[in-house]
Amino acid sequence: MAARRLFVVLASLTIVCGLAAALFQVLALGGWTFAKALMVLGFVGAAPWVGLCFTNGAVGFAILVFGRPAAVPLPFPGSLPPVAIALTVRNEDMTEVLPNMATLLQELDTLGHGNAFTLFVLSDTQDPTAVALEEAAVVRFRAESPRPDRIRYRRRVENTAFKAGNIMDFLDNHAGDHELMLTLDADSRMTAPAVLRMIAPMLAEPKLGIVQHLTVALPATSAFPRLFQFGMRAGLRTWATALTWWQGDEACYWGHNAVIRCKPFRDHCRLPLLPGGAHILSHDQVEAAMLTGAGWGVRLLASEDGSYETNPPALPEHLRRELRWLAGNFEYRHLLSMPILRPMGRWQLLQAILLFGCTPFYLVFLAGAALAAATDRVSVFPFWPALALTLGWTGALYTPKILGYLEVALSARKRAAYGGLTRLIQGACLETCFTLLYDAVGVFSKTLATARILLGARSGWSPQNRGDRGVGWMEALRLLWPHTLAGLIAMAAFAQAGWVAVFWALPLIGGLPLAVPFCVLTACPAFGDWLRRAELAATPEEVARSGA
Repeated sequence: MAARRLFVVLASLTIVCGLAAALFQVLALGGWTFAKALMVLGFVGAAPWVGLCFTNGAVGFAILVFGRPAAVPLPFPGSLPPVAIALTVRNEDMTEVLPNMATLLQELDTLGHGNAFTLFVLSDTQDPTAVALEEAAVVRFRAESPRPDRIRYRRRVENTAFKAGNIMDFLDNHAGDHELMLTLDADSRMTAPAVLRMIAPMLAEPKLGIVQHLTVALPATSAFPRLFQFGMRAGLRTWATALTWWQGDEACYWGHNAVIRCKPFRDHCRLPLLPGGAHILSHDQVEAAMLTGAGWGVRLLASEDGSYETNPPALPEHLRRELRWLAGNFEYRHLLSMPILRPMGRWQLLQAILLFGCTPFYLVFLAGAALAAATDRVSVFPFWPALALTLGWTGALYTPKILGYLEVALSARKRAAYGGLTRLIQGACLETCFTLLYDAVGVFSKTLATARILLGARSGWSPQNRGDRGVGWMEALRLLWPHTLAGLIAMAAFAQAGWVAVFWALPLIGGLPLAVPFCVLTACPAFGDWLRRAELAATPEEVARSGA
């Protein structure tokens, strides 16, 4: 494992050094200026994440295509210890949540393991109206169940320490003799074989503390989540496969769709308070790092089958979720020196910080490029060298996704699951355009959020809207006018160097001046219906359901 980790470091450094050499070659034309120095600063700040993306994508692709991916255990055939299904909810539409639990319990019964499982609905709902609806829904759910004794409901009066406090309160006061716990979010959906697939290694290897299943998105009707999850699925498959190869049993934990050994989690995963006494917002990576620091394994199963969640229905909800995660991940900077952490545990926290911490440097790079276009007097914009550099940069950044598409294209079975090669290519091209537009908006939003955090602001963890909806022009304008203004200014700056420079910049910053129509279009029900009818960006589950 040490050799594998050294390889990842060296491979990441190699791609970074290669891109750096290309950057200096391009920027050296015409001499050095302040604007070019700004571009170098942006490159240096973004480079760690770019290098890691390339390496994880390449390693995952090589394993999936040329090697033998880590074996995924089959469902455990024997008897099981008591397992608690810990379903955490807060202000949710229970008519959407509980049917998924009914399906899971029924599947477990069919496989002969239902008696081992007890469902605990762990509520942090505070609004009185929502509480009444929630309690009534659980009463109906129990009444309709053939086994109401295995369905329990507990609501906290105060949601101290957010979801992590909810889980720990359950373990302290309600878990009883349950040896294992399946953690689910309100939007989680799991099949019984996937659950048993996680339990099997827990029973075979007593020092495993968490087994985390790779979780993919459910088929979506709205255009935004449909396009987002199509690309995310391609990239996540190669990324997760690489992580299992070089992180081993010190892997990541995403807070849900995982099986946890109750006692060690209760003993070692009580989260510290942040400086000033605040509770940690984003708990999962810290809990995994503390558990591995105490000598327990955390394993990731890089299997797509049977573990699902939903994505936000439109750009405003997606940005709010991203900014919550950003605020939570940045809190990890206060925890890197905890004595219990092992080197890989510290890396997990640092990697979570880099996921968002590198983002503002992309904007710094583009701002430097716009300033150079507007102020540096060069006779001809170096289009071809700049294009080669940009293709290298974006190719490295999107390596997991690009090679994820290629991995599917190389397999007749996987191509068929996506509706054939033509449908795969069409979906990939459409998703690439979507991603380029979205990433410009996302980078700008995350940079503003980072600045607010550096100035002392702290985000809360508000309830999420999960239902499809349209977004009106005024709502989009209120949210995205700063993005639009910044994009128009940047485009005007690039125009000073000629339309060739604008053409070069358009894929990188075009999403900013187009942010408002992009937001409205990707939330438009008619556009989502058209994508669905045309079978574009369809996941394997949707293809199988439609019989395509």
